Amino acid sequence: MRFLGVFKNIARKIQGKTILDAATEEELEEALLSADVSYETVEKIFERIRESRQHADGVQAALKETLAGMMGANTSQEIATGDTPPTVVFVAGVNGVGKTTSIAKLAYMYTQQGKQVLLAAADTFRAAAIDQLEIWAQRVGCQIVKHAPGADPAAVVFDSVSAAKARGVDIVIVDTAGRLHTRSNLMEELKKITRAVEKANGRGPDETLLVLDATTGQNAISQAREFLSAVDITGLVLAKMDSSARGGTVISISDELGVPVKLVGTGEQLDDLKVFNPEEFVESLFADPVAQTA
Repeated sequence: MRFLGVFKNIARKIQGKTILDAATEEELEEALLSADVSYETVEKIFERIRESRQHADGVQAALKETLAGMMGANTSQEIATGDTPPTVVFVAGVNGVGKTTSIAKLAYMYTQQGKQVLLAAADTFRAAAIDQLEIWAQRVGCQIVKHAPGADPAAVVFDSVSAAKARGVDIVIVDTAGRLHTRSNLMEELKKITRAVEKANGRGPDETLLVLDATTGQNAISQAREFLSAVDITGLVLAKMDSSARGGTVISISDELGVPVKLVGTGEQLDDLKVFNPEEFVESLFADPVAQTA
């Protein structure tokens, strides 16, 4: 991944420093804010660096350690797997953030691991959503269960999980409604399809992922808060994390929402979905952009 050169400039400002003086802190604050790190998160960053003023490896090491910790360096980024198949993964997100493409990439990731995958077309409010998912299923080479547009999403999910069990499918990925409606409607719909999974599989979804567009900055955080108010989100997928995305968005999302980033989409190809590694991500932020393209 390449990011704008903001963090490279930050590295220059704090190179060799063991104490964060007032002048450097002011420059660092400006740089972090320009990298799309929220003001609240910047304040937390400084608090943690101040706590380690005498950091043996200097301010830059303290900053890297702080950022990685905020993004869940000590927690697992792996997608949860059920004790018995099929594993059921819900995928949520508003229209336009890259939800359907992310589902396709996730399905492809699993098929490359030798898993049998089935897609559940439970976003029945838009006929186009069902058609798009079917096209992706054909490209990836996985199964799909769909009903007519306007059908009950819970019925689609129940039939999908039941079919997966009968066919020996390993993973069911559920495409949920791509619009917020109202909070109460969203909550009720997710509760209903969760009950359908419980009825068909003996347990609820093993993972509920929210897809966010990494290029939208603070708007992504606002979207996530809307969903979190209604749905128990267990992990985030950041789509469009290419060179145009500001790396600070990831830091603020992880810090402010308290939900781990589990996957990042880095391009247009099916294999451009990676398990998120906080330490590697932080190192990429500070790496020389020119060197990364060499």
